[in-house]
Formats: sequence, structure tokens, C-alpha cells
Amino acid sequence: MGDYFKHALSLVESNDIGHGTRIWAFAHVLAGATIGKNCNIGEHCYIEEGVCIGDDVTIKNHVALWKGVTVESGVFIGPGVVLTNDRRPRSRVADWLLSKTRIAQGATLGANATILCGVTIGAFAFIGAGSVVTKDIRPHALAFGNPARSRGYVCRCATPLAFRRSRASCTKCGAVYQKRDLARD
Repeated sequence: MGDYFKHALSLVESNDIGHGTRIWAFAHVLAGATIGKNCNIGEHCYIEEGVCIGDDVTIKNHVALWKGVTVESGVFIGPGVVLTNDRRPRSRVADWLLSKTRIAQGATLGANATILCGVTIGAFAFIGAGSVVTKDIRPHALAFGNPARSRGYVCRCATPLAFRRSRASCTKCGAVYQKRDLARD
């Protein structure tokens, strides 16, 4: 693809890395992984074959993305986030079943969150640090806890939204939301 930065102490086996992406020390990107343009892959990250990462994604240090994980454009993945791809893992089982996980456009995964496989994190959702996500999270949801539960909504700019009746205006950027429209964003 395009020109990208690869730290001398990283191992990049994929030829599918977008222009302007930066891959830092001790990161390992396997052949068959796809990374879009203008991404930032932190130190000690592992990206397995079959992983697809969109444009403008930030992945902080110590994150492993396994086969079956799709990360759409504009996603932020905080340090130490854990993702899985097997609902019933056992050592050395040849017929294990891959469970796919999707992190939709603009979502944020806070530091040390755990995302179980087979879920979708909706567009612009915000997962709090240390949360354990066991089920799908709706677009724009602010979710946290163990298990993570929706506790409100956030704007595209990540500011919490306060709804009056079924309408909210973002106090930071001015965007206006109707509750009924959030599920479709």
C-alpha cells in the first residue's frame, strides 16, 4: 500500500499497511493482517492474520488483536485492552470455532477493558476502563462495569449527552441527537 513508519524493533510481516501509519517497537503484525492509513499501533501490540483495521485507528500499548476481529475507522483502543476469539477455549483443539468481533466506527475502548468474542461495539460507543463486555453495545452508548451495561449516551466527540424528553444537544460541539436515531448511526 503506502509509505508507513515501522520502528526498527517491530516485526511487520503484512504488506497491507496504509500510508502514514506508525508501528512502534516490539509490535508484531502478521502476514494477512490489514491496517488502514494514518493508524498508530503502540508498543508490544500483536495483530494476527485476518484482522482488519480501518483508517485513523489508535491502538495503545499491550493490545492483542486476534483473527476474527474487525476494527473500523476512527476507533480508539486503550492500553491493555483484551479481546478474544474463542468462546470455549481449550489447549490444542483443532476444531475450535472462531467467533467474530466488530468494533464499529469511532468507538472507544477504555484501558484494560475486556471484550468477549462474538460481540459488536456500536459506532461511537464508549466503553469505560476496566469494563467486561459480554453482549453487544448500542451505538453512542456509554457502557461500563462488570458486566458492562449501558449507563447513558455520548456524542461523536465523546461528551456525555443529557436527554430531555427524547432530545439532547452536545455541550461541547453542539451536535443534536434524537434517541430514536442513535441506534442507526
